[in-house]
Amino acid sequence: MKDVRILFVLSGFPLRFGMSGEKLKQRLVNCFLKVIYPTLAVANLSSLSSLPAAERSQRETPLQSKRATVEAWLTREASTLQKYRLDLAEQHQKTLALLRKQQTLILDEELIQWKRRQQLAGNGGQHEGGLDILQSWCEKLADLIWQNRQQIRRCEHLTQQLPLPGPMEELLRKLNADITDVISALVTSTFIIEKQPPQVLKTQTKFAATVRLLVGGKLNVHMSPPQVKAAIVSEQQAKALVKNESTNSESSGEILNNNCVMEYHQATGTLSAHFRNMSLKRIKRSDRRGAESVTEEKFTILFESQFSVGGNELGFHVKTMSLPVVVIVHGSQDNNATATVLWDNAFAEPGRVPFVVPDKVKWPQICEALDMKYKAEMHTTRGLTEENLVFLAQKAFTSSSNNPEDYHNMTVSWAQFNRENLPGRSFTFWQWFDGVVELMKKHLKPHWNDGAILGFVNKQQAQDMLMSKPNGTFLLRFSDSEIGGITIAWRLVWNLLPYTTKDFSIRSLADRISDLNHLVYLYPDRPKDEVFAKYYTPPLCMSKAVDGYVKPEIKQVVPEFTSPNPEPSGVASTFMDQGVLPPAGHSSSFTIYHPVGDNILDTDAEFELDYPMDVARHVEELLRRPALRDGCLSGGHSDKQLPALLGFRVLLSATFILRGQPTFFRRSL
Repeated sequence: MKDVRILFVLSGFPLRFGMSGEKLKQRLVNCFLKVIYPTLAVANLSSLSSLPAAERSQRETPLQSKRATVEAWLTREASTLQKYRLDLAEQHQKTLALLRKQQTLILDEELIQWKRRQQLAGNGGQHEGGLDILQSWCEKLADLIWQNRQQIRRCEHLTQQLPLPGPMEELLRKLNADITDVISALVTSTFIIEKQPPQVLKTQTKFAATVRLLVGGKLNVHMSPPQVKAAIVSEQQAKALVKNESTNSESSGEILNNNCVMEYHQATGTLSAHFRNMSLKRIKRSDRRGAESVTEEKFTILFESQFSVGGNELGFHVKTMSLPVVVIVHGSQDNNATATVLWDNAFAEPGRVPFVVPDKVKWPQICEALDMKYKAEMHTTRGLTEENLVFLAQKAFTSSSNNPEDYHNMTVSWAQFNRENLPGRSFTFWQWFDGVVELMKKHLKPHWNDGAILGFVNKQQAQDMLMSKPNGTFLLRFSDSEIGGITIAWRLVWNLLPYTTKDFSIRSLADRISDLNHLVYLYPDRPKDEVFAKYYTPPLCMSKAVDGYVKPEIKQVVPEFTSPNPEPSGVASTFMDQGVLPPAGHSSSFTIYHPVGDNILDTDAEFELDYPMDVARHVEELLRRPALRDGCLSGGHSDKQLPALLGFRVLLSATFILRGQPTFFRRSL
């Protein structure tokens, strides 16, 4: 029977699939007529030895002819079969090339782009998107690769049953090895982290992560659910893992609850492991380089698992590493750790050596990263404007240029970003920016979205902007001198002491602005109640509580600007308006200087009131400086009398100017 099966193989029968009954019957008849019958005739040659010589000679000649015919036919059929085998192997090679091309498209482009989006999402970029479509592609690809591998293995089996001279065995062996490499690459590459662990990782704090095997369901890995283990490794260990070098089996720390069994979800067809309660118990740090701080040291969470597919036909040991994490032990380190993570996420290149990033980047790249972070933290579409970015460039480069083009080709180093303090400050560029973000997202998000906060304006710019506006006009800008501070700048006063998170936890910004009656218009000309009224805290009910106590109310005042009866016109008053003139008996003397020869002012000319009053107010501001204040007090005037005295002096000066008198005077203090 074995010989008959071999003859069927020679006739080409095994290479024809899907035959109908009639074709199969015809093939069997042809096989019998062409192969079996002649072969049986040839077999009769062995029985001729028992025949008489004459009879043997008579039968031998035709049998020898038939034998030669069968051998020639077998040679032709063997050659044809070998050609079919080579043609089939060539088709497998072409199919393998197409599968590799498709796999490259999915793994090296689509999956890499998904991972890049996932990394940028750590800085606030758009969500990386679901994995369902990618999984569908990977599963279809895995199915095609597996079917082709099974066909190649079947060809190997048939070749072993009927070996023929030629390169076929070696060719099939190479095809099998190549397609096994392809399926192995697909399996190992689709073992990915669906939900990354936090990139700023605090010890003794619970955290979560999710890993997923995209082709697990298609390859029936869930039939024997594998276990996944998590460990934290250093940057050096990560580099060794990428190079497939042996690493020290000892991890760089201890993670609690670091084992999890993969679960199969029938409805979605996903195979994943959810780590819900991991906790970093301890961390082992390496020796730091140069000026590197602990918040610049990077680690990664390594996830690994082992399983087999195809009934233990292929075994896999898969590994995947998380995005770099920075380990902290105290909340005060969070600011600098976030800077390390932001720089890595923004400027890491695909396929890099872990975790190499450029030391310098172009300013527009910094702008993109900061804008992305700002919008994400604020949950807003109102990002940083070009004017805001110019302000930040001025701060980063200690420049005064207002032209955005001047900064396009400038580079920012990591040291400038978050290692070296800003000139004259005790904090870095990033620490200042992050302080602004924290303040805004905790207390001022609605006001930013309403466009009520200009924010990124320096002190001189604020003064210039308010100079031409009516009294009582104000704006909100971030403090240059304090991390996470915002100040109110308004006409005459210019800047109040910056508010911080601590202040707003006591009383909100809107209520503080409501408390100050001298604040009338939000720059440029919006009535403050129109902007902030919807955020005011409703007034307290004055009825007594059940226990007999009345709840007190906190209000903000600026002592020198407190006026029980603000002007009905809505225009903010000044020291001149609020001050009390010195008592009549107060000894005040003036020395009057006679006019000089040339009139300083044209007495017949028309005068605008606003300009002299502006001059007077500027003089008033100068007189309020500490040196002049100390001089006044040393002259015997009390601190309470000072505003009135200064206001009286400036008013008198303005009066002389308005009268067109070029008279100079000096107050004896």
